[in-house]
Amino acid sequence: MDRKLEIIQCARELIEERGLAKTSVAAIAERMNVARTLFYHYFPSKEDLVAAVLDTYVDEFIASLKEWNSQRVEGDIEGALDTIVALIRDQLFDNDNAHKPFRRALATHENASLYLRFINRVADASATYIVETTVADFGRLHKVRIDHVYETFYMLILGIVGYMRQHPEASDDVLKDIIAQTLHFEREREQSHHTA
Repeated sequence: MDRKLEIIQCARELIEERGLAKTSVAAIAERMNVARTLFYHYFPSKEDLVAAVLDTYVDEFIASLKEWNSQRVEGDIEGALDTIVALIRDQLFDNDNAHKPFRRALATHENASLYLRFINRVADASATYIVETTVADFGRLHKVRIDHVYETFYMLILGIVGYMRQHPEASDDVLKDIIAQTLHFEREREQSHHTA
């Protein structure tokens, strides 16, 4: 592993252990047993390093999103809704997930700014990926019934994650309804209700 990646990994571990405020350049240098000048060789500021750490988590979330997208079954909107809600719960909220310390760190008041930066990066990367892949696939077969597609997905992701963070007891069905209504999809259970 190169030195830059080692610094990012060390900072990630310290943020998870101590929180953002207690993760200083001096603490990173001490943990790595290197001079602080090495840190500044790779990162002009702590803020630049925090951005790099957040990018590692965002990259992991996008990798999960890519896996979800590759397993979608064309035309199975209900299945896609089931699996996307499960993915969000697992990656961002499941306490048994490997990222539990990071999520715990994000939940503290001290790290509110870290949470905001993280969720905005997740929303941007996810919306960009979904528009370029999932929406493009859907658009080849159906009319996309929303305007401002990127912006809608960005706001949907921010809203769903924020809502789930504030209301962890929210049912999957409510979350799927919110997603489907925002994107103007009719859920299968609604279709059978209308035809009955």
